[in-house]
Amino acid sequence: MNESYDVVIVGAGPAGISAACILADAGIKTMVIERGEYAGSKNTSGGVLYGYNLAQILPDFVARGCPIERNIVESRIWYLSKEAGLSIGYRDSIFANERKNNVFTVGRAKFDRWFAEQAKKKGALIVASTVVVDLLKDASGKVTGVVTNRQDGEVQAKVVLLADGVNSPLAAKTGFRPELKPEHVALAVKETIELPSEVIEQRFGVSAADGVTTEVLGEVTGGMDGVSIIYTNKNSISISVGANLAQFAKTKMKPYEMLEAYKLHPMVAPLIAGGKPIEYTAHWLAEGGFYTIPQLAGNGYLIAGDSAMLFNALHREGSNLAMASGKMAAEAIIAALKKNDVSKQSLSSYSKAMSESFVLKDMNKYRGFPGFLYNTHQLFDELPHVAQFAAREMLTVDGVTKKHKQKLIMDEVKKKIGLLNLAKIAWRGWRSVK
Repeated sequence: MNESYDVVIVGAGPAGISAACILADAGIKTMVIERGEYAGSKNTSGGVLYGYNLAQILPDFVARGCPIERNIVESRIWYLSKEAGLSIGYRDSIFANERKNNVFTVGRAKFDRWFAEQAKKKGALIVASTVVVDLLKDASGKVTGVVTNRQDGEVQAKVVLLADGVNSPLAAKTGFRPELKPEHVALAVKETIELPSEVIEQRFGVSAADGVTTEVLGEVTGGMDGVSIIYTNKNSISISVGANLAQFAKTKMKPYEMLEAYKLHPMVAPLIAGGKPIEYTAHWLAEGGFYTIPQLAGNGYLIAGDSAMLFNALHREGSNLAMASGKMAAEAIIAALKKNDVSKQSLSSYSKAMSESFVLKDMNKYRGFPGFLYNTHQLFDELPHVAQFAAREMLTVDGVTKKHKQKLIMDEVKKKIGLLNLAKIAWRGWRSVK
């Protein structure tokens, strides 16, 4: 390769391509290097995107043919025991009209390929099937480009943007981010199940092109800190379950076995009945939270997206944080190039912009939440059982007085958790999100 660019971006995910679009619009000579066969071939996620942040990059994304699966009009939260579950949901007609595409589902392979094509049309060069194996540095330690696995594979750059994901191959080798601890990462497995669109619409009670997201907590993760999801696509349902990597290692549970058990749950099975599995993927989630975010800018480089551990575990936001960070990184690069100063001090305008944005403000607000989940196993074993017992007793009409049923429920709480422990859990949970 042995070429020279203003900016080299490592990774063609939402962060990298968002930056590429902004840079290309500004006439900055930009190369995006992607290790997959094409943008999106190695990118997976639950499958939801947020229209606001995409519109900041491409205001006309709908007119450009963004491959939207379903516009989300209802969000559900389930809390499951092994045999039952509690469900709450919110549906609002505003999300089918004035705020349409506030949230929508996508297939990541299809979306990321389309997104990269938009950057290409703007003038960015997308180079796939290429791995960045190291960073070029000058005598002072300033990053001056990248080394790829291609013959003569050095690429000179004034600035390098690192956006190659939570499991970045560059992280350990270059030291731009500390080695990840297993407790700061979740491993999720996902299956896409094909169903006719009319069946999906009937089962979820939505019109054509509209959809539902379901976020799930409880015993489905085998007592481990984890979550599950069910998302509706045009002609398929995405179903995923994941848990903390350190706890997977400790319990020796197999992710695919956990997924199979999840599919058999009485709340889940009717929704996917008769479906045909068409895709199975696995991916890592950056769940360490605010305290695991690395230094975002250095001499000649910046970090964005999952590489920067940007994931809001409470609200399950990741792709939008990646897009927002990619945009702010690009704006900082443009300003630095205009000054002909790509030092850490100059590029730190990116860190400042991030600190003043919703991205880091939200992550700072919920900085205690990942630790709360990781250290509160009762959320994933005893509490779902107690919730099931309470609901079952109160909904069973058998001649027993409600006062006596309340006593039975209180006795179960005392036996399984303890009133003091329950109060402590509630207090710690409130403190982690206040």
